[in-house]
Amino acid sequence: MGMDITVLVVDWAHLMEIAPDDRLEVLQESAYADDESDEADAGWVWPAEVDRAWLGRYEFGGTLGSYKPHFWLVQAWEDVRGAAGTTLRTALDDFLTALLWSGPEVESDAEHVDAGVFPSEDGLWRPGPLIARGPRTVAGLHRCWQKAAPALPQLREPYAHHAACPGRWIADFEEFTELLSGWAEVVGEAQQRRWGLVGLPL
Repeated sequence: MGMDITVLVVDWAHLMEIAPDDRLEVLQESAYADDESDEADAGWVWPAEVDRAWLGRYEFGGTLGSYKPHFWLVQAWEDVRGAAGTTLRTALDDFLTALLWSGPEVESDAEHVDAGVFPSEDGLWRPGPLIARGPRTVAGLHRCWQKAAPALPQLREPYAHHAACPGRWIADFEEFTELLSGWAEVVGEAQQRRWGLVGLPL
């Protein structure tokens, strides 16, 4: 899992006005531009240019843009999910399954891209994670997080016994919840704006 990823919140109405065959290229070109103000260590980057005001980029702290921490987040959840109560397990299953890519396979890509965003599933594959969730899906993910978040503390002790792994990207419960909360931040921002979210391979 040596790929990198950039995660965006996107004005979905604007994205849908772009010709379907051009959407992926426009997203990739708009995510980064030659603008020093775009540099950030963690948190939100909002482009200064008016013609890029239809998106914002989220930088996950401590990941250096690598997808590996996100992969290990899913692995850690698999290690500890058996200790979660039914509400937390269902909500976090739905949240992570919708967002985190575990490819590289065409079927895996298609599972993380809402219908109608790109012309077809044929040729959709890219060498890295591709995620595209529209406002309706985002609203559902936001509800999942609202159910999951209050119950997360119940995982602290089981995590120490079943999922803690010093030396890997997600070493302990704090790192697990920090990265998970980053995704919640992205979903929450998109929900507040009634936008969608996109994860692009770099």
